[in-house]
Amino acid sequence: MGWWKSRRLRFLTSSVVALFALFVVMRAVFFAFFSEVGDTVQADSGDLYHALGVGLRFDLRLALLMVLPLAVLAWLPRFNLVRSAPVRVLGLVYITLAVLVVVLTYILDFGHYVYLGDRLNVTAFRFLEDTAISTRMVWESYPVVWITLGWLAVTAVMALIFRALARRFLRRAPMPMGTGSKWIGGVVVFLALVFGLLGRVSDINLENPVPLRWSDAFASGNNAVAALGLNPVLFLYDTTLLSSEPFDREAVEKYYPLMADFLALPEQAREPLNFERNVSVQPHRLDVDRPPNIVVVMLESLGASRVGAYGTPFDPTPNLDRIAREGWFFEHFYVPVTGTAKSIWAFLTGIPDVAPEETASRNPLIGHQRNIVNQLEGYRKLYMVGGNAGWANLEAVLTRSIDDLELYEEGDWQSPNVDVWGISDLNLFKESHRILEALPSDQPFFAFIQTAGNHRPFTIPENNDDFETRSPPEQELNANGFRNTAQYNAVRLLDYNVGRYMDMARESDYFDNTIFVFFGDHNNRITTL
Repeated sequence: MGWWKSRRLRFLTSSVVALFALFVVMRAVFFAFFSEVGDTVQADSGDLYHALGVGLRFDLRLALLMVLPLAVLAWLPRFNLVRSAPVRVLGLVYITLAVLVVVLTYILDFGHYVYLGDRLNVTAFRFLEDTAISTRMVWESYPVVWITLGWLAVTAVMALIFRALARRFLRRAPMPMGTGSKWIGGVVVFLALVFGLLGRVSDINLENPVPLRWSDAFASGNNAVAALGLNPVLFLYDTTLLSSEPFDREAVEKYYPLMADFLALPEQAREPLNFERNVSVQPHRLDVDRPPNIVVVMLESLGASRVGAYGTPFDPTPNLDRIAREGWFFEHFYVPVTGTAKSIWAFLTGIPDVAPEETASRNPLIGHQRNIVNQLEGYRKLYMVGGNAGWANLEAVLTRSIDDLELYEEGDWQSPNVDVWGISDLNLFKESHRILEALPSDQPFFAFIQTAGNHRPFTIPENNDDFETRSPPEQELNANGFRNTAQYNAVRLLDYNVGRYMDMARESDYFDNTIFVFFGDHNNRITTL
């Protein structure tokens, strides 16, 4: 433990502990006095512990982020926290002001939650548009003087704690440390910082270490429980990254008549920008005693230019071509956007993802959406993805929007990860099939299987049953919609895996009463260089 003799390390570690303790106390205050859980909302203990665990990891991340500037000041080459009194003063001023702002954010968050039932987010800035009314409302509604005194008192106590830590650790005489101890200390600090900021220590795909995100707090699908898992400072920051202009109103007004005609909106319903329409039960509704199962397979990055049914040579997709011949082939189906998360959003909600930046799934303010899956009453609902569902914050959309969803993702599979996207598609199909086969035969199910292999880095795993690669001339591949041999074989492997899954499904009890839906995403952009 010679590395623990470092004055800088002991000061920084103690500072992180002090901040983390403060945030834990603030979380306890929110839980005890502001949260609806245990009052008007009842929560499963497992969901509650998960949300609180996520929240504590967010608190640790915030504490580490706040101490990082102090770490920089501590290890400056000449003038630093140890050698220079002015630098120590600068560090104490910084951390005091940081605590002042953070505690104020917590206070505003508490008031925002009491008022609107949501954690503090970017929409709160709208109150600044009418500062006079907002200020008067706050003054007449809350004990502002007592709250201000409490805010300043907490900040003052934390300032005294940091001052005491500085005097205890930074101003004491140095203790001798060997080179080995310094290296060990550096490694320990680096690992603690990495895992603390990452927010997780298990189920980490080293090729794609997805950090803890706000979507992890929504695993239960219950907004009140999720609120216990959010950190107001980090959540506010996340929402400030959203575009303040979600759509171009003038453009929408310009093209509204065209859209209204396309949607066949009745004339009497064509109010300004009204897109609401009521669709009655259609005459082709299936008249069956037992509703059919539904299995949806999303074919990653599969544009029409790489499917044999559309005329592509080299026979890349014989299994999908067979499905097209024997099933319903929607040859004019087209995905107008790139980005898998956009395709999944549109498929589940029926609303095109037109977010101007990133994807709609990354917006925590619209994560809860009506979707067709919830109309399947009495169905088991399953979602299978080989990697981490927290990618693009998709997990929050799934768990918040689909009731009683059973989500299978990285860490739930027996198969090992093969690349950045998790387990291979073949193993994803095999394990998903075993799950579906084990479901009760008297209950219908909806299952969404999200493939990922036909995507960079176009991994061809070692264990692919009897699949074999091919190497047509690359110039001919380029002329027929393929970037290179690797992409061509990735498409072939995706098709092969679909064929293997359908062979397994045909031998199962659920096959005869199941509708299988296959669709590709990414439109055709991935074809071009």
